[in-house]
Amino acid sequence: MTNIETISQLLQLSGSQYRLFDMGRKIEKISKDLFEKIELNQLPYPTPSQGHAFIAIAFWQKMSPEPYLWLVKLPLDERGLLNQAARNHFIAIIVEALGSDLTKDPTEQQEELLKNNPYLFTPAQYKLASLNSKLKVELKQNASEYFSPFLQYISTESNWQEWQNVGVQGITDFVARINQDNHSKLLIKALPSLPEEVLLPICGALENENLTIDLIGALIAQLTTSLQSSNSNSQVSQYLLRSLSGNSEHVKVRAFIKGLLQQDAVAAELLITLSGRCWMSLSEPDVLMAFFEHLVITKDIALFNSIFKDLVAIPAIRPVVFQCMRADNRSQGLAQAIGNLFNQA
Repeated sequence: MTNIETISQLLQLSGSQYRLFDMGRKIEKISKDLFEKIELNQLPYPTPSQGHAFIAIAFWQKMSPEPYLWLVKLPLDERGLLNQAARNHFIAIIVEALGSDLTKDPTEQQEELLKNNPYLFTPAQYKLASLNSKLKVELKQNASEYFSPFLQYISTESNWQEWQNVGVQGITDFVARINQDNHSKLLIKALPSLPEEVLLPICGALENENLTIDLIGALIAQLTTSLQSSNSNSQVSQYLLRSLSGNSEHVKVRAFIKGLLQQDAVAAELLITLSGRCWMSLSEPDVLMAFFEHLVITKDIALFNSIFKDLVAIPAIRPVVFQCMRADNRSQGLAQAIGNLFNQA
């Protein structure tokens, strides 16, 4: 185990089966082939967050049904490539603590070494719940005990306010199976009636899934109603927009966002959600240009700088950002905001 150069190699040499998920912006599966190329710096990390790759590694031996979980945060360079020294240091700590058997129960000393690993992180509880649900689907395991009560709740067309016994894990179990049975139809029917206490965590889980065209349409309709309401709740609108983020490249979602950015004003919270969750819907130059112009209208220099730096770090969006920077039709305000940003560098 002395010549291990990558995490992939470490997992393979240990005889483990494994799955990889991005845990940064959303929870998305990473193919083994893609991860190996990322580790060899053949490709930049596709979804950087705050200059890091946030990765969940679930691994197990054939005789063990329950996977072990590493939640790893590794720094990236300015090109989005994995910091090799940090990755190697992470591997060295694991090998020192566990040797070749990654799934053995560690001694107290080994446990202490693992706990002090500076590359491990603790995600928000809602992300852990979604990851757990997605893993169970991936490994064809049964849902948690909270799934049935939620399924009963959403199947009943009355007593919507009796949500107190609904668990977040039950919600994420349901959403992870949104394309199974009649779950999508159940949610479409329930959407207009759901209280915020249930709707918000549902939307937070939906951002990680590919949805049917009917459900996408229902979510867009609900979001449109929320935005047009005289007593509109900005948090509800923000979460409904989040719910579409896993389908940002769908023609219906692109059309909705393009229409949203044609309005005179867009709330800062929605702009933050667009850049942080729905970035692929901004991949057309005219759409991204409209997005930047709305950012300028907020007159929040710190927000503009933060979002600009965040978007330019995403490999798929970076060329479009540079195109907007050089565009002849950018407003004087946008040109000034970009100039100020680089003058501070």
